[in-house]
Amino acid sequence: MTEKELITLGIETSCDETAVAVLRGPHQVLSSLVASQDDIHGVHGGIVPELACRRHVELIHPLTLSALEKAKVGLEDIGLVAVTRGPGLVGALLVGLSYAKALAWAAGLPLVGVNHLEGHVYSALVHEPRTPLPCLVLMVSGGHTELFIMEASYSLTWLGGTRDDAAGEAFDKVARLLGLGYPGGPIVDKMAREGKAVYDVPVALKSQDTLEFSFSGPKTAVKNIINGLNKETPGRLPVADICASFQSAVALALYGKTRLAAQKHKPVSIAVVGGVARNSAVREKIGALGRELGIPVTIPPPDLCTDNAVMIAAAGAGLFIRDRSNPAFRDFTQMDAKPSWLPGVQLK
Repeated sequence: MTEKELITLGIETSCDETAVAVLRGPHQVLSSLVASQDDIHGVHGGIVPELACRRHVELIHPLTLSALEKAKVGLEDIGLVAVTRGPGLVGALLVGLSYAKALAWAAGLPLVGVNHLEGHVYSALVHEPRTPLPCLVLMVSGGHTELFIMEASYSLTWLGGTRDDAAGEAFDKVARLLGLGYPGGPIVDKMAREGKAVYDVPVALKSQDTLEFSFSGPKTAVKNIINGLNKETPGRLPVADICASFQSAVALALYGKTRLAAQKHKPVSIAVVGGVARNSAVREKIGALGRELGIPVTIPPPDLCTDNAVMIAAAGAGLFIRDRSNPAFRDFTQMDAKPSWLPGVQLK
């Protein structure tokens, strides 16, 4: 079976989305299904791990059957199973990993355990396979805000990350402070487009020569702004302006550190991946940075920014194609979940 003929079944259950995808070769998407759990977790204002695991158990098998049907392939056509091994919620990871191991073992298929964050990087390569390297990658999501340099395919070097809250986490917390619901990122983005950045929300670490981020301070600034306004005019919060002010500070922080990383490491392209890559201000600021530096910027479409199985299948296919004879792809029964697995760290 050639690289272009390989059909990969990808499975993703790292957090609160159950996702299954089928790819031909490293980039051709035959099907991609994602079952969101926002209806379950929204009433709690955040993810409840036990509820997430239970929903994964309910959905993983029927979703796999539907993905195969939509791709118009059978299990006998699959040449590889790729599954998220980490990082993520350990219980959620175990649901997908256990299912993938059982399926691959029963069908006699090789299995690849994929790092979820490296999967996000592959979402950019699925969208634009010709992304030139070295590529500076800004990974920004609910649980991670990190900078990497990708010198070669599936070779990431960590440059810096957040000291405290991830950007997506901060968006959710600000939305909760304003009573906007969960998930907060899309709601804050929508409200921000209707307001103006008139409040002083600081850009943390702005003047420091570091590739670290911090979003706890801006979140606390929003809390203080809300408390002050509630004392002056109770019940009359300018929600849109507060959202615009916070979102502007986040986008400027991401722009500034990405620009600093580009100056230090001289990439020939930039990629922005992860759920917060959907944010309109972030896309605008990093796009402007690319034009400023004269290098291309790759940002996947929204459905590839959030957690999905396309990226897991693509990353898994990339690993397998480069090292088909690796016995680990066949001897996988002892493979375990790695909830804190860092990109670039090789596991047994």
